Amino acid sequence: MKLKIAIVQSLFLFLALFLSTLSQATPALWSAEKNGVTSYLFGTVHVGDASMNGLPHKVKSAINRSKYTVVELDMSTLSPLDIQRKLASFVASTEVKPLQEALSPPVYNQLKSYFAKRDINIELFRGQPVWMVMLTIIQLEYQKAGYSEAFGIDKQVIAHAKQLNKPIKPLETFEQQLAMFSNIAQMGDEMMGQTLSQMEDVKTFIHDMISAWKTGDEARLNSYYHLSFDETKYAQLAEQTLLIERNHAWIESLAPAMTKEPHFIAVGALHLPLEHGLITLLKAQGFTVKRL
Repeated sequence: MKLKIAIVQSLFLFLALFLSTLSQATPALWSAEKNGVTSYLFGTVHVGDASMNGLPHKVKSAINRSKYTVVELDMSTLSPLDIQRKLASFVASTEVKPLQEALSPPVYNQLKSYFAKRDINIELFRGQPVWMVMLTIIQLEYQKAGYSEAFGIDKQVIAHAKQLNKPIKPLETFEQQLAMFSNIAQMGDEMMGQTLSQMEDVKTFIHDMISAWKTGDEARLNSYYHLSFDETKYAQLAEQTLLIERNHAWIESLAPAMTKEPHFIAVGALHLPLEHGLITLLKAQGFTVKRL
């Protein structure tokens, strides 16, 4: 049970690998105004270390000025037993091949070698979907590098909003996020191959990514976007599933509400920039968006 709960928690770690950066020293806090109502956008990172504990003052103030706090998913509403049941139900309802059948022999052997170097028996994962194994790998590497979802900015935003008795609006359900990972896992070889490749120098990658978050370097934010979502078929599927479709769905529900009541919106920072980012989509809806 503990293993499965840890795997679920690493949903956040996987998103962090794709959807992180921006700044605590100079936080990328944006205002979005329409009809005289001002809401806020805050690019977050889903993992961190002890040095990232504590939200910047202007972020706290923006939460205080907003009626609602919006996050991707509020895991604090689910008990470990809830998570276990929902995860078991989802996996049971999908067709899951044994790991050795889901991956080609070369990729399976690459994965087996990865686990062997860490004294982990790959047979422990035989009945699990490829995406769950991938999330386990990412969690292991983030923990090894000294980062944890316990210091994630999203978690801190939720905690602060609850201290102020602000209603929390999750953009997605737990089941929706599971379905999202299951969808991109249709390209199992590519998913696992890219993950193992990224893990080869993960410590440098993570530290650089967090550094970009702390210094507020938007150019590096865009570079991480293009690095994560290149021209390969798998990357394009991941971009469509993890970012584009979600961003458009979020704006469809958020934009009308933001003209009536102020919202503080905290989502992974790569959801904000470029053509399909929330900033561009809100501008297209007639909002005036400014970085504060």
